[in-house]
Amino acid sequence: MKKFVGLLFASVLFNVVLSQEVVSGFIYLDENQNGQRDRKEKGLSDVQVSNGIDVVKTDQSGRYELPVQDDNIIFVIKPAGYAFPLDETNHPQFYHIHKPKGSPNLKFSGVAPTGKLPKSLDFPLYKIEESDTFSAFVFGDPQAYNLDELGYFTRGIVNEAKQRKEPVFGISLGDLVGDDLSLHPHYKKVIGEMGVPWYNVIGNHDLNFDVTSDSLADESFERVFGPANYSFNVGNAHFIILDNIIYPHPTTGKGYQGGFREDQLVFIENNLKHVDKNKLIVLAFHIPLNPDNGSSFRLDDRKRLFELLKDFPNTLSMSAHTHYQQQIFYNNRHDWHGSKPHHEYNVGTTSGDWYSGKLNEVGVPVSTMRDGTPRGYALLKVQGNTYSFDYKVAGEDDSYGIHVFGPAVISSKNSRRYSLYANFFIGAENDAVRYRINNSEWKDMERVEIADPQYTKDVLEFDGASAFIAGKRPSDPVKSTHLWKLKLPKLEQGKQHISIQAVDMFGRTHTTVKVIDVVK
Repeated sequence: MKKFVGLLFASVLFNVVLSQEVVSGFIYLDENQNGQRDRKEKGLSDVQVSNGIDVVKTDQSGRYELPVQDDNIIFVIKPAGYAFPLDETNHPQFYHIHKPKGSPNLKFSGVAPTGKLPKSLDFPLYKIEESDTFSAFVFGDPQAYNLDELGYFTRGIVNEAKQRKEPVFGISLGDLVGDDLSLHPHYKKVIGEMGVPWYNVIGNHDLNFDVTSDSLADESFERVFGPANYSFNVGNAHFIILDNIIYPHPTTGKGYQGGFREDQLVFIENNLKHVDKNKLIVLAFHIPLNPDNGSSFRLDDRKRLFELLKDFPNTLSMSAHTHYQQQIFYNNRHDWHGSKPHHEYNVGTTSGDWYSGKLNEVGVPVSTMRDGTPRGYALLKVQGNTYSFDYKVAGEDDSYGIHVFGPAVISSKNSRRYSLYANFFIGAENDAVRYRINNSEWKDMERVEIADPQYTKDVLEFDGASAFIAGKRPSDPVKSTHLWKLKLPKLEQGKQHISIQAVDMFGRTHTTVKVIDVVK
């Protein structure tokens, strides 16, 4: 019996090997940028190419060879100092979809049958000037459910952000649309107006929900954007884009759970084998890695990811999904054993609180997030293998980083009944936030984890309205992780200038002033 089983296994293995194809081709320097390899154009060595699991390097002639199956995307990992051709929407052309039979029949279209592989699958690269010091746009959840909301995204974010000249590329951290995947091409066209190469993460609202296997949940995403797991290099930083949503839920079969499939973890492992330990590793995905050790993200998958990253001293994760903003630090309690805590920036969203609230002067919902963070986007700044970031509030000056809630006029005899609250949008738990009244000495404010009072007031304005308010009622508030409180002391009559100073995790100082008119 054992002999029969062994022969059967060998037969199956032999057939699997026979059914597996091999793709090969060249990565070359496209000097005239015509998109085809001319006779004198040289191949590029040591460029990494992947099938989504394996990662190989090109040889001295620029040639690579990879195993490929019937549902693979072959892609090139951009080396520093090079660029891919861009399509008409400024998306890099770095991949080839291989689905000979196409996607299954789904509500939203997947990939049409791609036919046979070409005899030589070649990819062009252009040589560019690329600094180790650069900045990039980071957009959380555009999440438009219809064309009207895509218009809000255009007028409220894109038209402003595209005026910035410093960022060299951008990343959207998932939930590009809101369940209607036919909007993906419309989003792609809008984000193309940013005018820089753009990379996209898949979110839970970008999935094909009429599938029974997680490996098929990205078919429509692949049709429009290509692979959901890939990587690229810019300067001395290595970016890894990941799909971290498992659908259907592996335990309940309903909804989704944060986590990774085995093939994704193998890709990360194979990818990192080729990455210098001194590089900055930046992970971009949709769902946070679960700082509370709950059930939102599979802890075994997080542990495996952290094990793969532990020998890299410079790491950063970026996520969105929550529609509020927080700085998360992972340590031994989370199975992180790196030389310093692993930082995850859970970025505020471009859709804010799902395009809710009153309409502003350009007809876009104010859409402040549930923790009091205004709608906006992040700017990641990289210098060598170190990073910092800023959060840009839509429609406001770059210096606007702290919102102060408190009275404008009070009586002197009742001043101790009042408090001021400072919402420091990119604040972290250990940041120092201080105040001083007029020219007195600086004193510490108290960090509190409560609902932002300004946001609560805005919600209650809808709840207690005696006349119709145009716009969608905001969501209920959540506790803010970046809020500080000052209980006012006895104040003399006159204009009192209360200065607030916050020092962020990068040692930069942010300031604002609240003026209170103290009357008799």
